Amino acid sequence: MKPPGAPSRPAPAPRPSAGSAPAETINPTAVQAMREVGIDITDQTPELLEYATAESSDVIVTMGCGDACPVFPGKGVDAVRPIRDEIRGRVEKLLTDLNLATRPRHTPQRPPA
Repeated sequence: MKPPGAPSRPAPAPRPSAGSAPAETINPTAVQAMREVGIDITDQTPELLEYATAESSDVIVTMGCGDACPVFPGKGVDAVRPIRDEIRGRVEKLLTDLNLATRPRHTPQRPPA
C-alpha cells in the first residue's frame, strides 16, 4: 500500500507491435533475429494497427513503407537483421529526440519521516 502523499509511479505505456496486414503468427525468422540481440518475442501476437490506436498514440515508430510493407517469403535471418537494426536505430533516435535516452527512470521517493 502506498503511503499518503507518496508520488504515484506511472503505469507503463502499451508497446504493441502492429501493422496494416499482420500475419496470424510471428515469423520464426523474426523470432530468431530478435533472439540474437537478447529479445524474446515468442509470446507476442501480431496485431492490426487500428485507426483509434494510432490516433490515441503519442508516438508511432514505422518502417516508412506506406500502407503495407513488402513481404519476401522464404528470406532468411540475413534479410531480417537489417530491418531489426533499422527499427532499433529509429527507436534510439526517437529516445534521443525526446531526451529520454539519458534521463534517469522515475524512482519513487519515500515521504519524509
